[in-house]
Amino acid sequence: MVGSGIAKEALASLRYSELLQSRSFVNGAWVSGESRAEVVDPATGEVIATIDELNVDIVDTAVSAAADAFLSWRDVLPAARGAILRRWADLLREHASDLATIVTAEQGKPHKEAVGEVSYAAGFLDWFAAEGERAYGETVPSHLSGSRLTVSWQPVGVTAAITPWNVPIAMITRKAGAALAAGCTMVVKPAKETPLSALAVAKLAEMAGMPPGVFQVINGDAPMMSKRLLAQQNVRAFSFTGSTRVGRLLLEQASASVKKVSLELGGHAPFIVFDDADLSAAVAGCMGAKFATSGQDCLGANRIYVQRNIYDEFVRRYAGAVGELKVGHGLDSNTDIGPMTIESVSQKCREQIRQAIDAGARLVIGGVDNPLGRQFVTPTVLADVNDDMNIAQEETFGPVAAILPFDSEDEVLKRANSSEYGLAAYVYTSNLNRAMRMSDRLEYGMVAVNTPKFTGSPIPFGGWKQSGLGREGSRYGMQDYMEQKYICFGNLNG
Repeated sequence: MVGSGIAKEALASLRYSELLQSRSFVNGAWVSGESRAEVVDPATGEVIATIDELNVDIVDTAVSAAADAFLSWRDVLPAARGAILRRWADLLREHASDLATIVTAEQGKPHKEAVGEVSYAAGFLDWFAAEGERAYGETVPSHLSGSRLTVSWQPVGVTAAITPWNVPIAMITRKAGAALAAGCTMVVKPAKETPLSALAVAKLAEMAGMPPGVFQVINGDAPMMSKRLLAQQNVRAFSFTGSTRVGRLLLEQASASVKKVSLELGGHAPFIVFDDADLSAAVAGCMGAKFATSGQDCLGANRIYVQRNIYDEFVRRYAGAVGELKVGHGLDSNTDIGPMTIESVSQKCREQIRQAIDAGARLVIGGVDNPLGRQFVTPTVLADVNDDMNIAQEETFGPVAAILPFDSEDEVLKRANSSEYGLAAYVYTSNLNRAMRMSDRLEYGMVAVNTPKFTGSPIPFGGWKQSGLGREGSRYGMQDYMEQKYICFGNLNG
């Protein structure tokens, strides 16, 4: 077992202790709740903090404050809004180590990855700070004599976000950066597993000079608060990152008031390696695409398709690389794979491994209970997986790699597209024509060719099919928080 006290000691040693907040941030003030909730270190199960949970009625208070704040925030010049966002980003970078410690303590990911997440999060604030000054409209050539036609982009109003536990800081700034730069206000309900990260972000927003009501973070019963947020007529746009199952429920609730909805849902990414690929690069790329966030990533390579001519060699090399991964507490600098944040994830991994082996898959490495505890999953490689196995049909949110052989381009394309998900896909090939064909024909919102890295603030992040609606990041990311307004000026010749 991992030794206890590691996370509590790290939190007690933060350079800036004010980042560790226990109350919600509402209308520029820190608000106490009527009940308390425990925050645990997923590596040890130890309680590392307690936070106040608010009654669901706080939703009404927060939305009302956001509506009042919107009336003035929408008229703040984009450059002035951007200055606050940039200051917020600077503060994230200034306190990156402390923020990463908080993330690792409650989420479990390796500290070095958490530091990277903070940098990623700050990048969205910088990006949208600049993009807010470029929300251009247009003048349309008129079809009416003596008239002038214009189209402008205007902020939609109060917005709400429900954010996940796997990337608890960056998923807040990716949403809030776009909304606030557009001139909207936002109420955030973070995941119950990672409230400390969200409250630390709120503290830095306060320090950056965020006006009261513009950005708020509330903690409480997730289903009740989500339902109340979506029932609010004043909430005009809503963003959610999480499972497809929950996304469908929230979309149904949001439909009653016809809100603008942005959903980033499940993924089941195919990672396709053709026999003309650079094999060393493909192995290294598949390691990066599979094991980020200890495998708890919607972009994770779930179905690793390898062309039969190189299949055995790929499996051998890949298993060797996986065998080098170090499992441990995220605050240990040697750790590559931390605990699963919630036990149901580790349970699902073990179930998928057992089902696949029973159905004929070959266990190459791993597949055993981890001595560090039930929240840990030993990095595992399964070969000779087929499309009928659960692991090939359901998203795997952990460090379990399923490798499937294929023979032809048409065959693997059909198999890759057979999923209801369509978030991200990876292709490794040295044939440019093939790369172009596959990129065009894969039914996914994002395709990475010969690289495991493609996310960042300039790109439109989002999926097709049951993987979501809308886009986050990029210039398109602001459009989910804005409305087009057409104006016709008549009688200009009068």
